[in-house]
Amino acid sequence: MEGNKIFSNKILIYTLLFFGFLQTTLAKKSTNNSILETSKLIINSYSFNTHKKSNFIFSGQSEHVERGLTIIHLNSSKKFEFKNFDTYSSEDALNEMVQTLELMQKNNATYAILAHDSATKNTLKQAKKLASMGFAVLSTLKGRQAYIMHNFNGVIYEKIDDSSSTVSLNIPQSIADTHIYFPKITYEFEPNNNRYIAHAGGEINGVKSTNSLNALNENYKKGFRLFELDIIETSDGKMVAAHDWKMWSRFTDYTGALPPSHAEFMKHKIYGDYTTLDLKGINKWFKTHPDAILVTDKVNDPVAFANQFVDKDRLIMELFSVMAIEKASENGINCMISQSPLMKLKGDKLNFLEVNNIKYVALSRRIIASQTKLMLKLRDKGIKVYVYNVNFDPGKDEKYVHENEIGLVYGMYADKWFLD
Repeated sequence: MEGNKIFSNKILIYTLLFFGFLQTTLAKKSTNNSILETSKLIINSYSFNTHKKSNFIFSGQSEHVERGLTIIHLNSSKKFEFKNFDTYSSEDALNEMVQTLELMQKNNATYAILAHDSATKNTLKQAKKLASMGFAVLSTLKGRQAYIMHNFNGVIYEKIDDSSSTVSLNIPQSIADTHIYFPKITYEFEPNNNRYIAHAGGEINGVKSTNSLNALNENYKKGFRLFELDIIETSDGKMVAAHDWKMWSRFTDYTGALPPSHAEFMKHKIYGDYTTLDLKGINKWFKTHPDAILVTDKVNDPVAFANQFVDKDRLIMELFSVMAIEKASENGINCMISQSPLMKLKGDKLNFLEVNNIKYVALSRRIIASQTKLMLKLRDKGIKVYVYNVNFDPGKDEKYVHENEIGLVYGMYADKWFLD
């Protein structure tokens, strides 16, 4: 009996060891599969007619691109750089792209290309040169076609479609390329915490866009000194802080008619905890925080708001039309030109900003890669560019923008303080 018991125990031990080994092996296999799954480059190219945004995903990190052709250069299986060339509207951009490709071919670089929106107006003006370099399809690309190219297997692969094209590639693990074709451009303004604007008052307890008194108090303690508030009007014409009425109604569980009256607005707390702000509350807070600066959003009547704010010298108003900007300039109101009117300006943009004494620009971080020359011109004029759309794309949080994009631009609209 004793011998049988010992034998049974041995079988149990060996069985447990076997299943432990099997579990470890499967876990390793699962981990390896996970690595393989994330070590991919997925490229999605969309033509103008689809009205979709082209992008690429490198090892799980998503990047949006702008109109034209974008080159993605791989330094290794984990590191890459990319640059957008607006070949649709700029012959200089086309020439620069071709010169870059020549250098990359000379250095045996591993890279990919994708088109977005419209890459050319007709045929590429560098068609003959591109054909001689082996880009047979790119050299005949029409303006509104989707296009993808890569050389991961040592030869040029090209794919074209009238609407969209997608490819998923395993990233070669052997890549080791120290060449940098698109170096970061950096510059320095005075070192202070005015690079960061607390977006909609800043995040509080993981909740964004509250525009609340609690958010102002919390994020002031953390280090913010510039605070953006969205300013909209109640049904009886009172200015209050809220992103929009639908969002406010969700935050407060309000089910009445929108917009509410001022009295109704002041009755409700956001998520039952956070105190809403009208102009009286805003003025009171900024009066007791004399080193804080208000940056407005949504409101486009600079004179009406500035005349009611506690300290016009501590006010920056993001404005959305040339008429509003000129009115602010005439009345000595600090304004920040928004992306739409800036990009629509005809002729010398910098001259318009200088004439109207504009020192600030607000634009999406998604366009800075395609507007490097404009960013540099603004920098040289001492105009501070603040980017929004932080946290809109996976992985593009405050830390990412701080480490990769602050320098080419001056600052950002941040949901949370991240420097501590």
